[in-house]
Amino acid sequence: MKPRILSVVFALIILALAVTVVGADGPTPLEPQVPPATVDVGEGIIDETPSIWFVELKSPAAVEGTSMKVLNAEKKAFRTAANQADLKFEERFAFSTLWNGLSIKIDPADLGKLARIKGVKALYPVETISMPEVTAGGSPELFTALTMTGADVAQSELGYTGAGVKVAVMDTGIDYDHPDLGGCFGPGCRVEYGYDFVGDAFNADDSSPSYNPETTPDDDPDDCQGHGSHVAGIVGADGTVTGVAPGVTFGAYRVFGCEGSTFGDIMIAAMEMALADDMDILNMSIGSSYQWPEYPTAVAADHMVQKGMVVVASIGNSGSTGTFSAGAPGVGEKVIGVAAFDNSHTLLPYFEVNSTGIGYVPMTFAGPTPTAGTEEIVYIGRACNGDALEGDAAGKVALIVRGACSFNEKATNAIAAGATGVVIHNNASGTFNGTLGAPIDGVTPVVGISGEDGFFIRAQETPVFMTWTDQMASFPSPTGGLISSFSSYGLAPDLSLKPDIGAPGGNIYSTYPLEKGGYATMGGTSMSSPHVAGAAALLLEAKPGTTAEDVRTILQNSADPHLWSLAPSLGLLEPVHRQGAGMVDIDDAILSTAIVSPGKIALGESESGVQMQQISIRNTSDEAVTYEVSYESAITTSGTWSVDLGFWLSDAFVDFSKTTVKVNPGGNAKVKATFYPATGPDLGMYGGYIVFTPDNGGAELRVPFAGFIGDYQSLPVFTANPYGLPWLWESLDGDLVYSMEGWDVPEFWVNLGHQSEIFRIEIFDANTGETMHYAYDFDYFGRNSNYNNIYSFIFDGYTIQGQGWRFVPDGDYYAVFEVLKANGIPGQADHWETWTSPVFTIDRP
Repeated sequence: MKPRILSVVFALIILALAVTVVGADGPTPLEPQVPPATVDVGEGIIDETPSIWFVELKSPAAVEGTSMKVLNAEKKAFRTAANQADLKFEERFAFSTLWNGLSIKIDPADLGKLARIKGVKALYPVETISMPEVTAGGSPELFTALTMTGADVAQSELGYTGAGVKVAVMDTGIDYDHPDLGGCFGPGCRVEYGYDFVGDAFNADDSSPSYNPETTPDDDPDDCQGHGSHVAGIVGADGTVTGVAPGVTFGAYRVFGCEGSTFGDIMIAAMEMALADDMDILNMSIGSSYQWPEYPTAVAADHMVQKGMVVVASIGNSGSTGTFSAGAPGVGEKVIGVAAFDNSHTLLPYFEVNSTGIGYVPMTFAGPTPTAGTEEIVYIGRACNGDALEGDAAGKVALIVRGACSFNEKATNAIAAGATGVVIHNNASGTFNGTLGAPIDGVTPVVGISGEDGFFIRAQETPVFMTWTDQMASFPSPTGGLISSFSSYGLAPDLSLKPDIGAPGGNIYSTYPLEKGGYATMGGTSMSSPHVAGAAALLLEAKPGTTAEDVRTILQNSADPHLWSLAPSLGLLEPVHRQGAGMVDIDDAILSTAIVSPGKIALGESESGVQMQQISIRNTSDEAVTYEVSYESAITTSGTWSVDLGFWLSDAFVDFSKTTVKVNPGGNAKVKATFYPATGPDLGMYGGYIVFTPDNGGAELRVPFAGFIGDYQSLPVFTANPYGLPWLWESLDGDLVYSMEGWDVPEFWVNLGHQSEIFRIEIFDANTGETMHYAYDFDYFGRNSNYNNIYSFIFDGYTIQGQGWRFVPDGDYYAVFEVLKANGIPGQADHWETWTSPVFTIDRP
């Protein structure tokens, strides 16, 4: 077998592409050498309207000083008012410590009624959170990821293991019987704390045959799924696999069942227990994409940091859906939100083509993958509906390029053409985890391979034959050290700088439940977050007494920005709003004798003009150090949806009050930085790094900065989709006259192209223009995941009036949808966007 880093054909394609310049004085667009990841959009529109909601009540949480007597009284008053309003709901959790409110399940048609309940401060959707796919088996090589972060140096040369530090893992539980994770549960064990909040049968995925949203909690946080054991192994396995901090003590807080998804409200319940157990660090390799820092899980996580706990969370796996896709709790103001880089090597099963090993990842819901046998493989193109196949797949394995339609559609068409197997190659660099969504025939194998391997196969002289093997091997990753294609883009919707930092997350080999083989390879920001949690444990052991907020600053100061993943040969840096401060570098963080604050700088929108920021550097060593002060720019992006993304050189620059600064032992020095924002592209995002280079040969220290180009409130919300949304659906009689009985009610579909600070629906009398008040009124509402996804809102004939509601009599009406744009000023008309519905009639029997 001859593994390759880059095929000749793929290299020639890269060399054929170039940078395009559009003018000496204007911004410079860049052509990616490989296409960015895009979401596979199926046919039709997907309804993302949730049925479970966070209900925030009036008073601050207990951590902010409100008495439990007051908090309990507010919940009792809500329940009473909801029952009096005849609201049919199922209460799931009540929260007081970190966030004040409840989570409830209702019929989506009753959402307006819920919003009218007295005492409700705000409503937030409870998101369903899923887990990445798994490739099991092989031999250990977590060490390759440890080398990338300096954790190997911190252990072997500096002697730190995280001993004495308690790390909570909120996940699927931990297989505490695994010898690498301690072999037992309870006092004196490595997994000393824990609780199961859901039970084995729980599954929040309503599209799954095993859907079961009912929880059956118990005291045993054992892991029957695998994700949590994998995460825990990255944090601190000690055995066949060695994690980042092999001396830590674990708390296992189980919020997933044996399969499927979980809900955001369960996360807050687990957070409160982790706080009560006095954990030092909480790792959350889960989150809700497209959310605000005000989202309940982010607010609760911020409160944990205020209480002294380091909170680390994955930033999300929604990189294929464009910018502003970062998730909560990772977007929390004080949380360390973590991006993912691909591992330098990946452990995969492989087949051979002309004696060259081709590593692959089996797709979920596919038939079993052969372990022997030779077959012809033929390229057939995209294989989407309507495409003419570019080759004859009958009796052969079909090779297909990713993109334009779903994996299921491609595989179905190949199988219908007689293919005995399906190999889908990436349309970007590197391998990927894919799913068919549902079984096709249960027999035909379907696997994914890298773009490099796909082009290699296509370049061979035909006919091309492949031989399946039963072996696995370590393959040098062509994308090793580059941001993972799935890693979410920031910024946060309030333009705060997210993600904060990155770590290896693509193709990580770690522990797995013993009954499932003991070890597995997984990929996702789920895998990058525990690298940073482990790094924080090493740092706390090395520098006890470091505050939770300083942990993030120190890690950011010593992180290493990496090259742009879509064209690394150009030598340009990945956007700051994709990689944050860069790859965590834990040995440099431990050895650092200075701290630069703030650890990151959010510049807001460039419409505000030149920005000034004072930066402080504190010398904790016993020697004076002189630093040279400079800056370096990163890639700028334009567009929001993935299909609209553009990439540009930045013309932003930074002036300093001094270009060298001497800091005496134990002293502080300050530098004033003046930021001149990028001039284009309009409505894009730019960023870079302030660099402090010491004269003593020590490591450089950095502060990332990022901002928005132009008028932020110009980003469209209602008009960002190609479907002509919003819509008002016709009545059951095919007109716009509604009886208000059953489902014969006005139903509106809306696609939100960006997060909104206020989102509300106001009803007006069509004859008099009189307002009938609001049918819905939300604060800090997230965007849809893509332009073909919608939220559905039903008008039930009542509106919000003060602390009560108003009955809307029969008559003619229209609805006005209005959003206050993110960071908008309510009194400024151009910061609002509206849509007015057609006139409709309420005519009750």
